[in-house]
Order: sequence, then structure tokens, then C-alpha cells
Amino acid sequence: MSEAKETTDFVKVTYKTGDYVGEVMDRDDRRVLVKVLVVLQHPTQGDLHSTHDPDAVMFHERRALSYTEKVWVPAQTAQPYTGAIPEYRESLRTALSIEMERIDRLKRWSERCMVNLETLRKDYGM
Repeated sequence: MSEAKETTDFVKVTYKTGDYVGEVMDRDDRRVLVKVLVVLQHPTQGDLHSTHDPDAVMFHERRALSYTEKVWVPAQTAQPYTGAIPEYRESLRTALSIEMERIDRLKRWSERCMVNLETLRKDYGM
């Protein structure tokens, strides 16, 4: 006996370092097929195994999943989502901006570390 689906299931999922909100399109015992509607966190750039190494051999460019792109994710990783569903492009713009600000902050932190280390090198007489 099948029941009529009265509400749309929205879930939050992580896929290749990005976080998304999407609509459940299908599911089986192990997986959930999700249609992407929102980007919550832009995927991380670079080599995940050599974090913050700009000289890594495999420095990956990771694009966010596209609007309405469908992806299978493990069922246990799909979390129910009841928040707002903003427009895709605006969510992408926000997620990209947040990621760029995070990287800029890391860059500024690194630059300040280098200034401190140069001062210490002089203090050490090296």
C-alpha cells in the first residue's frame, strides 16, 4: 500500500567537502538521491591530504554542485532540513564569499606569523 506524499523532504548533505540543502528525489536502503537547491558551504580547494600546502602536486579546484544537480549520498549522512530555502545563486554567492573571507583571513594570519618569525629570527641573532 502506498501513501500519497504530502510534504517535500528537504535534507542537508555534505558532498565532496561542500554542504548543500536539497530535495529528496529517491532513496534505497543505503542511499538518498538529492536534487541540490542551496549551497551552504562552498567546497574546499586544494589537496585535502596536504592541507594548506600551495605546492601540492594535486591542487584540486572544486566547484559547487549546480542548481538541481542530482547526487547520491549515503542515507546516514542526509540530515532533515527545516530552515529557509534561499534562491540558489544567492546561496552560492554567500557560500563563496564566506569561503573567500576564510581564506583571506588565513592568508593575513600567515603574513602576521611571518612578521613575528622575522622579528624572532633577528632576536635570536640569526
